[in-house]
Amino acid sequence: MLKTGVALVVMLAVSGCMLGPDYVRPEQAVPEAFAAADGWKVAQPGRADAGNWWANFDDPVLAALLQQLEQDNQNLIAAEAAWREARAALGGSRSALYPQLDAQAGDTRAQQAGGDIGNNRNVQLGLGWQLDVWGQVRRQVEAGQARLDASAADWAALRLSQQSLLAQNYIQLRSLDEQLRITAANIDAYQRVLRISENRYQAGMVTRADVSQALTQLKSTEAQQLDLHSQRARSAHAIAVLLGRPASGFGLAAVDGLPAMPALPQTLPSSLLERRPDIAAAEQRVMAANAEIGVAKTAYFPTFGFSASGGYRADAWSGLISTPNRFWSLGPQLDLRLFDAGARRAKLQQAEAAYDQQVAGYRQATLEAIAEVEDTLVQLASLEQEYAVQAEALESARDALRLIENQYAAGLVDFTVVSNAMTTAHSAERTLLGLQASRLTASVQLISALGGGWDAADTPTAQ
Repeated sequence: MLKTGVALVVMLAVSGCMLGPDYVRPEQAVPEAFAAADGWKVAQPGRADAGNWWANFDDPVLAALLQQLEQDNQNLIAAEAAWREARAALGGSRSALYPQLDAQAGDTRAQQAGGDIGNNRNVQLGLGWQLDVWGQVRRQVEAGQARLDASAADWAALRLSQQSLLAQNYIQLRSLDEQLRITAANIDAYQRVLRISENRYQAGMVTRADVSQALTQLKSTEAQQLDLHSQRARSAHAIAVLLGRPASGFGLAAVDGLPAMPALPQTLPSSLLERRPDIAAAEQRVMAANAEIGVAKTAYFPTFGFSASGGYRADAWSGLISTPNRFWSLGPQLDLRLFDAGARRAKLQQAEAAYDQQVAGYRQATLEAIAEVEDTLVQLASLEQEYAVQAEALESARDALRLIENQYAAGLVDFTVVSNAMTTAHSAERTLLGLQASRLTASVQLISALGGGWDAADTPTAQ
């Protein structure tokens, strides 16, 4: 009889099945191509691989900061710990596939009802194995693996987000450096005009109003300079926090110019969108929820196990390990819940609802990703056109200013004309700088929207 039971257990273990639906990627209605750019089409989500996308900006300081971010950003450290937690949980799920071996030793003194007081010494080993006949444990492992992959994708998504945020703050800081440079040049220009106005006033050629107006422009620009210094400090503090460093004492030396504008390719392969880690994480959570449905279904079926134990038991330690004191047990086990007042059905309905929730989240993440890429492409195209037009406007304003300054020095125009020309030229220069910074920021956002950058191997060049 015992041999028959053992044979039955082994047969069930070998021929075990897996209940529940196998994973199929949810259908999603998506456009065939991005409307904002030719050659862009929607791809299927895969594993994220952002790469060293910052190399496109040709800025060694930015590259060094992003490398520091990888090591010291506290949010990334927390995400890495969450990934290790998920990995440990997966290891715990896998352990249920294997037998468990226990050792026990005891020394008790007891009295049976109305009997003598006696000692009981024992040493024994126990073996237990819950057979995964219906695939409950394997589905749990499948869900655990999907959660681990989702945690890794969350980590990658956070890394890309923090990198993007640092790059945008860095561009803002460098833009402020350029604004400070422009403002310093404007202050020099206003001081020069103020001296001309004072000289002409002393000569009786203009009224005091010209001097007052020139002084007002100078002091207003100096006030703007102070505000720009304050904004720059705040940008530096934001970068310090992203690097896991105290804001006090952190600083970045000013440099001339902004990072290089990445050359945006004419076409991009669909594989770029597959890098988006948030889409990968959403799909992994769908996979985990799908596996949990299988786990819930196994509760309707009996569980099969196998246990064995053996050891020695006696009333004294001396001579304990001997044949007369030996005992053992061996046999299969079956467990089937006959009534639970709907608890199993509720668990299955809960798992199915959780799956539907994750499917909706996956589809929403895909829609938002497509919209984000579309928005950024439109923004970049518009900014490129604005930048070209504004560059022409700045050149024209500078030419006009040079002519009007010469005319003012010769007494041909009054100061109001000079003031308006200076304001127009300086405003055009600041606007052009703002557009340049906006284009760089939009490029970073596009890289983030695509889950990483691109290189020559990714993109065919336009013919």
